[in-house]
Amino acid sequence: MKTNRRNFLRTAAVAGAGTLTAASAASCIRHEKSTEAMAEVRAAVMATHSQNFNMSGYAALPLSKVRTGFIGLGMRGPGAVERMAHIEGVEIVALCDKYPDRVEKVQAMLTKFGLPLAKDFSGSEEAWKAMCDDPGIDLVYICTPWAWHTPMAVYAMEAGKHVAVEVPAAKTVEECWQLVEVSERTKKHCMQLENCCYDFFELLTLNMARQGLFGDIVHGEGAYIHDLRWGYTYDKNGYADMWRLKENTRNGNLYPTHGLGPVCQIMNINRGDRMEYLTSLSSNDFAMGPELEQLAKEDPFYAPFAGKSYRGNMNTTLVKTVLGRSILIQHDVSSPRPYSRIHLVSGTKGLAQKWPSPAKIALGHSWLKPEEQAALEAQYTPEIVKRVGEMAKAIGGHGGMDFIMDWRLIDCLRNGLPLDQDVYDAALWSVITPLSEWSVANRSSSIDVPDFTCGSWKANTPVDPNIPAGGNTMVIGLKGSNNQLDV
Repeated sequence: MKTNRRNFLRTAAVAGAGTLTAASAASCIRHEKSTEAMAEVRAAVMATHSQNFNMSGYAALPLSKVRTGFIGLGMRGPGAVERMAHIEGVEIVALCDKYPDRVEKVQAMLTKFGLPLAKDFSGSEEAWKAMCDDPGIDLVYICTPWAWHTPMAVYAMEAGKHVAVEVPAAKTVEECWQLVEVSERTKKHCMQLENCCYDFFELLTLNMARQGLFGDIVHGEGAYIHDLRWGYTYDKNGYADMWRLKENTRNGNLYPTHGLGPVCQIMNINRGDRMEYLTSLSSNDFAMGPELEQLAKEDPFYAPFAGKSYRGNMNTTLVKTVLGRSILIQHDVSSPRPYSRIHLVSGTKGLAQKWPSPAKIALGHSWLKPEEQAALEAQYTPEIVKRVGEMAKAIGGHGGMDFIMDWRLIDCLRNGLPLDQDVYDAALWSVITPLSEWSVANRSSSIDVPDFTCGSWKANTPVDPNIPAGGNTMVIGLKGSNNQLDV
């Protein structure tokens, strides 16, 4: 029988509709939403908050002497003490760690430098509270395992102290809000010690962006790609009580701030723009689980860590801002890859990129020639680098960026200036972790990002790397130091 073209198309359409209907039904069944995972995270995001006081742009009373106490003298603490000893106006008045031998080692360093011994708060899990309660302290510097960051920061602010806390400042959405609310109520600074904001290329690109070299900023990328397994995470003599390994049972971006902080400053996040929502995806774990199974077979010490579920090797998180910009953040600390923080800034007039390759700048289809880039770098080097950059390199701390960070913190406190990184930055950059965990657990669904400024982002002043005020804090040499500076 001759087939009529119209009948054929009608028959095909009906059959196709049936096929599509069946496929759609199967798809709906296959992807039917189960009970929301980690529902408490989204509930915390949806909770309402109001601002008590705007800490962005807040200038506390100037301190001629910044009497500083340090909590945590294991991995990061001793280096922080040594750097701070090089800064005019800092008095190292208290040292705290639950292990007395760690305090003793840092006391010996102070003696070597010709500085007086600090008060010793050690020997117990609660010693830090006694230190925070000491009325002779202005600033508490926290270098402990992550779980202690928020409790210690909150307690210190409640005790009338400014706080500098290592990254991340908080682990949960609730902790992020706690930092914000206590800082606003006490009017005490809470600065997250995100040192990468003070790296030389990041500061350079910040100044370039401020002066319009890249045009309108469209996109940014940041990362923490650093193989930490051998010699760090798995090391029995590394992180106390293997706390860093235990953190890796969470599946998301566990350490977003290194790559994110500089990009946020360039995009004026919390100061003219804000994050609106994010989505996150993790690969499977192809490394930590099998490796710990093998380690447990060889050494009973690792038996408690075998058979657990660990985060995927690579996490990729995407953020959309209210003004329409995009941010990509990655995290991988368990793959054999070269170290990279991926600092990338892309605008309508140009692009800058560093990590894992050397720094490059483009103002068109091709990278600038070395001599062209060198001329731009000389033109746009910000004042903060001109002021202390070379001395920071001599003192050290990740090539000098740690020292610039500490110097700028103290310079602001001594001059009564707003901090470059305020409590809203600490909360926002830290909240990426629990939000990414939620998204990964819910098939990469998007989730809103809380506005910790409660709307004040619209008028807050952007960070200026040319330090329009302050900058008068001296860098000093120390007796017995490897860094004898002529200042």
